[in-house]
Amino acid sequence: MPNIKVYKMDGTEAGTMELSEKVFGAEYNEALIHQAVVTRLANERQGTKSTLTRTEVRGGGKKPWRQKGTGNARQGSIRAPQWIKGGVVFAPKPRDFSKAMNKKAKTGALLSALSKKVADGEFVVIDNLEVKEGKTKEMAAFKKALGLGKTAVVVMDDNNEKVILAARNIKGLSTLPVAQVSTYEIVANNKVVMTKAAVEKIEEVYGE
Repeated sequence: MPNIKVYKMDGTEAGTMELSEKVFGAEYNEALIHQAVVTRLANERQGTKSTLTRTEVRGGGKKPWRQKGTGNARQGSIRAPQWIKGGVVFAPKPRDFSKAMNKKAKTGALLSALSKKVADGEFVVIDNLEVKEGKTKEMAAFKKALGLGKTAVVVMDDNNEKVILAARNIKGLSTLPVAQVSTYEIVANNKVVMTKAAVEKIEEVYGE
């Protein structure tokens, strides 16, 4: 089973932790991870765009000029697509972009993504995550002390409002409770930080 160092918020070591082989030692499956990310992004699309076709544009019921003898190209309506204020050809209409992914595949993608982060040294475990005042400077110091780089997601074992408040104005640093962790959040960030309690909760759910 993989072992990993546990750090304090100031960047000093606080011991080691043994990770579950089933959760953090899963085989890398790029296709499954790609499917999970595509599904997530597709489900975030609203699909509400809509423009008018020539049958929906107001006006244009009368033929603008007679068919022959004017020297102009024949026209049937001033609301045809080639006219200003005319309808749109193949106009986009509201549609549902959502995709489905079965539970087993979704779990496989998440464990594969987590295991990849551990293997690449981009997974950090901290013993506890606590800010006293909910100030941005507290989380900024935490990010610097652990060398989290450009983008990092901090996975908490619960919804810590002070941590969320302190991190929300820091560019490249996001937070979420362990119940909301997803494959997309894992692969979209350079570093993944988890509290020791959050790791234990994930192992409890997926390690059986």
